[in-house]
Amino acid sequence: MAVEIREASPVDVEQLKSIFMGNLQTNPSYISHGEVQMGVGELRFEEGDLHGYIAPNGFDMWEKYIREKIEGNDAVVYIAESDGRVAGFCVADIEEDGADPFGMVCDVLVLPESRGGGVGSMLLDVAISWLRSKGIKDIYLESGKDNHAAHEYFERRGFYHVSNIYKLG
Repeated sequence: MAVEIREASPVDVEQLKSIFMGNLQTNPSYISHGEVQMGVGELRFEEGDLHGYIAPNGFDMWEKYIREKIEGNDAVVYIAESDGRVAGFCVADIEEDGADPFGMVCDVLVLPESRGGGVGSMLLDVAISWLRSKGIKDIYLESGKDNHAAHEYFERRGFYHVSNIYKLG
């Protein structure tokens, strides 16, 4: 499968929204504190266990988020395409609330039918290269607490677990 990586543009917003929100509908373990903080997801306790759900206005909030990332100066959204179809995407941005600016890989999402073929690695590599080209040394990412397959993948890629996020109920 030949894969091409390109930067997203505003015309991609609706398709990216459909892919991302479709993923949340079928894979709620993807929901992390990031989705909760920006109003895309919400958390509920059921039978003593915490579960993620799409927030009532989650579709609108994510569209606002991705549009800002595509149009902003301190972020980039990359799309992987195979045979003219989107296979996945990645979002990276630069945060300025630390001693030095740092990078965040906000999302790496590969469609199920494209997993296992290196698409995620290609997206992660281009995002890391973009952050490094901006002089960023420290790069972080976050992932939903039950997204274990992603955690294993990120650890294989050299990321390590540094903290847990807690939310007051």
